[in-house]
Amino acid sequence: MGKPIIIDCMIRVVERNGKEHLIEGPKEVRAILRKLNILENTVLVVKGDELLTPDRMVEDGATIELIPVISGGMKCRVCGQTAVIAIPRHNAAFCKDHFLEFFKNQVTRAIKEHGMFRKKDRILVCVSGGKDSLVLWYVLTELGYNTTGLYINLGINDYSTTSKQKALKASEALKRELIIKEFHLEYGSIKAVARRGGRSDCSACGTVKRHYFNKVAIDEGFDVVATGHNLDDEAARLLGNLLRWQWEYLGRVTPVLEEARGLKKKVKPLCRLTEHEIATYAFLKGIDYIVEECPMSRHSTSLLYKEALNRIELQSPGTKHYFYQEYLRTGRKVFQDRLGTPVGVCSSCGMPTTERECSFCRLISRYLDSVKRPAATGSQ
Repeated sequence: MGKPIIIDCMIRVVERNGKEHLIEGPKEVRAILRKLNILENTVLVVKGDELLTPDRMVEDGATIELIPVISGGMKCRVCGQTAVIAIPRHNAAFCKDHFLEFFKNQVTRAIKEHGMFRKKDRILVCVSGGKDSLVLWYVLTELGYNTTGLYINLGINDYSTTSKQKALKASEALKRELIIKEFHLEYGSIKAVARRGGRSDCSACGTVKRHYFNKVAIDEGFDVVATGHNLDDEAARLLGNLLRWQWEYLGRVTPVLEEARGLKKKVKPLCRLTEHEIATYAFLKGIDYIVEECPMSRHSTSLLYKEALNRIELQSPGTKHYFYQEYLRTGRKVFQDRLGTPVGVCSSCGMPTTERECSFCRLISRYLDSVKRPAATGSQ
């Protein structure tokens, strides 16, 4: 006889179709789904009333439920055919063709509603190799916009190697130029720059990316910079800033930051779409993206805010959409007057800044000073 299975020491996985699986734990959600040959972007993973992200660890004896994003039990609201996705906040479900149409319509609506750009504009699409930015590049190109990709290699070990390959593959498939900036070759890995520059990983990463977004757009003559921020990103950012009453940052929670004094216009065309809808679009279109989360973002507070909003959304569909859209309609104007405006240019790079040096140059300066400093000074 084989070794008996002790159920209390296993993870119980329940699917909506009635199937059950016992998986030896503890294991990350991502590892459980891989073992079951289930794409993580096609299901919600729920433990009790808690929505689990792919990097969450599931302990022995736990029960988790898999709720399909791509389901076969519903009918398309448009044509009545079998649906591939349900969108509870719109009380709708769509077949493949009508979901792809819905998705493009949401992007088009965001572009027009917020005056993001015109067909003749040159659009610099910031791509990381992840689903959001690559889907943005694909959909804008399919909609007939003049797009060019920008990839910044931050030197995050294997993650950057893989993400760069995904960006290059997309460039080849779309037959669009990809501008690559090898930050890590010029300065070092972003983690080292953050540590020696006295900044958190995510803070340093954001500073570096924003600098390159603007500099490349100016140097190469682009009209607008587009990023893949989605509804989940924006709602989580809004919640985080509200919890801390960060007035200036609240004014920047907007789908469009207009061009001003050396800063190129920045837009977020995916602001009406959720991560699951974007992942579903990528799956249906066969877009190859890096599935793993950036290792530097694992302890980001934004993930906590996303999880909180997802738990609310699970019980009250449409909450995230209403929270963000109502802020744009009524709340944004209260905070936009508090936006800081650059009053000068950086003495080192010439980019706009409110101080003698911009935040990018200050970060790099501290990093380079630390590298040159003798070990006896105690630098890390």
